Amino acid sequence: MEVRNAGSSSEGTEDSDFSAEHTDSSESDAHAVRNTRLTRSSLRLSRNSQDIKESADHDESPPRTPTGNAPSSESDIDMSSPNVSHDESLAKELSLKESGLAHRPKRRRFHESYNFNMKCPTPGCNSLGHLTGKHERHFSISGCPLYHNLSADECKVKASSRDKHVEERTLSQRQDENRHSARQQAQTERQLRYKEKVTEMRRKRNSVPLKEQKDKYTEHRQTHGSSREPLLENITSDYDLELFRKAQARVLDDLEKLRLQGQVTEGGNMIKAIVFGRYELDTWYHSPYPEEYARLGRLYMCEFCLKYMKSQTILRRHMAKCVWKHPPGDEIYRKGVISVFEVDGKKNKIYCQNLCLLAKLFLDHKTLYYDVEPFLFYVMTEADNTGCHLVGYFSKEKNSFLNYNVSCILTMPQYMRQGYGKMLIDFSYLLSKVEEKVGSPERPLSDLGLISYRSYWKEVLLRYLHNFQGKEISIKEISQETAVNPVDIVSTLQSLQMLKYWKGKHLILKRQDLIDDWKTKEAKRGSNKTIDSTALKWSPPNGT
Repeated sequence: MEVRNAGSSSEGTEDSDFSAEHTDSSESDAHAVRNTRLTRSSLRLSRNSQDIKESADHDESPPRTPTGNAPSSESDIDMSSPNVSHDESLAKELSLKESGLAHRPKRRRFHESYNFNMKCPTPGCNSLGHLTGKHERHFSISGCPLYHNLSADECKVKASSRDKHVEERTLSQRQDENRHSARQQAQTERQLRYKEKVTEMRRKRNSVPLKEQKDKYTEHRQTHGSSREPLLENITSDYDLELFRKAQARVLDDLEKLRLQGQVTEGGNMIKAIVFGRYELDTWYHSPYPEEYARLGRLYMCEFCLKYMKSQTILRRHMAKCVWKHPPGDEIYRKGVISVFEVDGKKNKIYCQNLCLLAKLFLDHKTLYYDVEPFLFYVMTEADNTGCHLVGYFSKEKNSFLNYNVSCILTMPQYMRQGYGKMLIDFSYLLSKVEEKVGSPERPLSDLGLISYRSYWKEVLLRYLHNFQGKEISIKEISQETAVNPVDIVSTLQSLQMLKYWKGKHLILKRQDLIDDWKTKEAKRGSNKTIDSTALKWSPPNGT
């Protein structure tokens, strides 16, 4: 009897598949006698298996397949052997078909893990190649060779060069380990030569770009804009640039492995950038925009009504018809080009929802998006001849039992590090003073928010101590004067090392060095980015 391993030959699999199909075509003719044949063949199979067992007892080695492997089970026996009748072959094939063992599962090819509906967002790119040189396709800017001013073949050449360098370095490290067993050891000759080589490569770099190179950089930037990576040649040494490229490739290779494992998905409904007025802003966090908009990767927004759109054409048509030039609500503050509008979440629900969705793109801890009715929004703008442009905003509850004067605060990225964040914080405490309350921001604060608030509290305390002429001072008096919560005052004093405990009493140390530094910074900053309390035209709302 011939024995064959079903998984060792593709021809055997094809034969079994064909036999199964042939059996399917003759099932209608043999339906009446199927049960009789199955019963008869089962009896013969049991006898035949006993004969095989007896012959195996006489032969110590099990029967082998043409590839040299022993059959793994009774299903591995080829029923087309002349020693087995046609009824037994038919019965075996029917039993295999009913149990689902006659068909081998389809093998998944590597490229099936790619989603071919996705396309690289780089203009003119066909999604072929990868910056790492190890993959055939890409669907993101980070892996796009064209964006990095390379071709797919160049990426493959660089990848092979990197692999060769890694092998050489690993081999040399093993040789060094064999030579030196001690942990603390001097540098080897090879390491010293390599160090000298790197120093020489860094010294050769031309620190002042030539006119031709500057013209080349300018032309590249004007031609491609932000759709291509800037030319990096001569910005640093060739050695450091190659280190940067290696780090890029290594990170992208790790991301590609995670994607193939299913831990990272392509186009996972993450908005990468927004076009907002004359700015294009890269986003920081996920925001729950509707799926049809989120999967685009880039949104176009009206900077006045905050409506979001899918394309530049739709935005251009909208701007031609949009009558908004400032936020809705009441203008309660104006000084120069800076204005603040009070917007009720109940009266202007759509605008406030769009504002929250926009803020979530740049805030990690924000959870409020659609339930905006219990909140008031104070939107700061900067005016020019085209309208009032959004600078930032903060929201607060209409009725806060814990006296929170800020629920969420945001400065738009294009206005960060210009003093607008402290203006928003100062304005929130100005409202608390008018309400004759002590305020504090709602926790948890974002990383940038915590930095801004600590800096603001520090300035408030130093200004107060600078103007204070008495001998005794209390935390309560500072809180009533500045509207800052006593807990925030104590934590700030502790961080400045100005709060001491001596002879059973807490003492506030007036550190003149900190006050002098604050006065110097205040003189340089000027009075352009400060809130003028006389410009406020507002009265506390009556239980809304």
